[in-house]
Amino acid sequence: MQLTDFLHFAQILVSVTLIVVVLMQVKGTGFGAALGGADQSFRTRRGIQRSLHRLTILLIVVFIGFSLWSVTTS
Repeated sequence: MQLTDFLHFAQILVSVTLIVVVLMQVKGTGFGAALGGADQSFRTRRGIQRSLHRLTILLIVVFIGFSLWSVTTS
């Protein structure tokens, strides 16, 4: 297994994990919320929601890092 193979595999693994984490954050809002119909007040992130938010940011940084590393090694 060469380095580029590892980078491609790691990039796919991180992207799938990122998709799962983002989908776990989606709340049960309907189509009306997308059009501005939901009246939700601002709340701070707590517990698992805060952890998922931070994990999302970390995965995005790792994905961008792997992408840049992959471009430079190709």
